[in-house]
This record gives sequence, C-alpha cells and structure tokens, in this order.
Amino acid sequence: MDLSMIIRPEHTFIGVSVATKWSGLQNIAEKAASAFGIEERKILQALESRESLGSTGIGNGVAVPHAVVDGMTHPRGLLLRFARPLDFEAVDDVSTDIAFALLFGEANRGEYLNVLAAIARQLQTPGILAAMRTAKTAEELYSDFLADSRV
Repeated sequence: MDLSMIIRPEHTFIGVSVATKWSGLQNIAEKAASAFGIEERKILQALESRESLGSTGIGNGVAVPHAVVDGMTHPRGLLLRFARPLDFEAVDDVSTDIAFALLFGEANRGEYLNVLAAIARQLQTPGILAAMRTAKTAEELYSDFLADSRV
C-alpha cells in the first residue's frame, strides 16, 4: 500500500500545541476540514464518536484517530507531532506524541485496517519512530515516516 497517496506532505504538522486528547481531536478536525474541504463539525463529531468507543492510542506514543466521514471520497490522512505528549489513554499508558488521523468515506470503510496495518509495518522499521521524534521540520517528519517505505 502506498501511504504517500493517503497522507500527503502538505498534511503533515509538527509542534501541534494542544493540552488534551479532546483538544487534539479538535485541532485535527480543523486541519482536516481545511485540507479536505469537509465541514469541521462533521469531522470532529465523527472523530469524537469513534474515540468514545475506545482509545485510538495504539501504544509506543502513537495514536491513530480515525472515522468514517460523509463526503470523503478517498481515504486520506494527516500526520501530526504534538509539542507535548498527550494522554490518549493508550493501551500501554505511554503518552502520545505522534498521531496519524485517518478519514474514510462509507465506501472505503473496509480499507481502514489495511491502512492501519501499513502504518504499523512502517513504524516497526528500526529507527523510524526515533527519527520522527527528532525531526526539525514537517518535511523531515514526513520523509522520516516514509523512509525506505516498502509497504
């Protein structure tokens, strides 16, 4: 799977300053609305509804907030690094500093697991997460994430 078709360089953000998981979701909704031309309220409501079912914090400081959003025609995403780690209620209780926000249309609902698996495989590449955490710019963060991508 070509993750560069889902998360684009211009949808990568570094130093996102928010205080809580919920304000992080609000920030994600704002950025996604601007990036994808979907109403912010609709995105936020979908993300909050999904998060209320259980944390999307997958561990090791990474979260993957995701939701089905009316109006999305293709799976798309954002990559964010928070200025300060947030309590995302992750399964390992490690605070989250990196988030991959994924939005899908109803027609692509089934693709979520494939995208999540591709992200997980990429993050298992030795040194990827460490490089992402020390990236100085959004461009470097994006490049570090996709380095040696064979997913």
